[in-house]
Amino acid sequence: MVRVNTNYKNLKQNYLFANIAKKLSDYTAAHPTAKIIKMGIGDVTQPLSIPVVEALVKASFEMGVKETFRGYAPDEQGYSFLKLSIADYYKNNSNVDLDEREIFVSDGAKSDVANFTDLFSNDNTIIIPDPVYPVYLDSNIMLGRKIILINGNDANGFLPLPTEGLQGDIIYLCSPNNPTGAVYTKDQLKQWVDFAIDRNAVILFDAAYEAFISDSDLPRSIYEIPDAKRCAVEFCSLSKTAGFTGTRCGYTIVPEELIVDGESLNNMWMRRQTTKFNGTAYIIQRAAEAVFSKEGLESCKTIIDYYRGNAKIMTDTMSKLSIWHTGGLNSPYVWMKCGMDSWEYFDTLLNDINIVGTPGSGFGRCGAGYFRLTAFNTRENTIEAMERFSKLFK
Repeated sequence: MVRVNTNYKNLKQNYLFANIAKKLSDYTAAHPTAKIIKMGIGDVTQPLSIPVVEALVKASFEMGVKETFRGYAPDEQGYSFLKLSIADYYKNNSNVDLDEREIFVSDGAKSDVANFTDLFSNDNTIIIPDPVYPVYLDSNIMLGRKIILINGNDANGFLPLPTEGLQGDIIYLCSPNNPTGAVYTKDQLKQWVDFAIDRNAVILFDAAYEAFISDSDLPRSIYEIPDAKRCAVEFCSLSKTAGFTGTRCGYTIVPEELIVDGESLNNMWMRRQTTKFNGTAYIIQRAAEAVFSKEGLESCKTIIDYYRGNAKIMTDTMSKLSIWHTGGLNSPYVWMKCGMDSWEYFDTLLNDINIVGTPGSGFGRCGAGYFRLTAFNTRENTIEAMERFSKLFK
């Protein structure tokens, strides 16, 4: 008799964004003429930059010519041309040296963050800040692991730090944070690195939004912290950096010096990926390579600045209305106090001003009473949304 993984019964019945989609679908069915502005899910609205599109087109034509056709990649972990471009990016932006063997190209950070759990025993204890991006929590619930949630709140700026007596083996950190937009300083990340090294723990560091950091004093990579390569794996994505939400490409950094329980995590991840993953498409990797060219980085910065401009419009509105908020400055997310149940607030915004956001409680217990808005819509929609928002509070 076949048996299922009963840990799935411990998950919430529906994924957060599936719930939002269902509510939105029901509302639009009842109000077909409503002009709804979506500021909930973190999808982008600006198109791929010209250098990226040109690289996609060129690589696509290569696939139609016998002499330049590519089949299976010679290395499932990514072509050298892309991995060397990523290594240059780290050196130029964070002064971090990487060997291309430490870089693993994938179809995005979300899948790698979830799949990396394959490398660890299920009797490990997991430390996860709350509120949290659902994938960290759900992927470990699926494996039946013990999970310790540490509280993020307005008192600690939604940047919880290790405390006396905290015990755990695997630590999830996200900076800039999703959903709160808060960013760890170097001193704060050093506390986590020291904590992990002292306890032989591993940090899984999600840097998907690093490109939105404009403050030069804030770290864009955990490897800017001394000794972080001894304890940390870093995940990054081109979804928000370069608009690859529909194109799918990311990368994971697994330092060769990261040894756990006598085993190289770099070797283990290589073995896992060669068994369960056949690599990212050649044309997508050529497009990703273009992101890291001089022209690509300049054009992507223009797009990121566009979203930063949207975030400023949002935070200026919150400040004018005296609403407590964080994020926005070095992040595409604005996290605000809503003064009521998060899902009730969702319904209020949807019904009264046709704006869709994300209830904070969907990210965990500490998100109750908070709400997330994203800066990924168009400038026109962002301005209109904040005008509607301001009228709601008159």
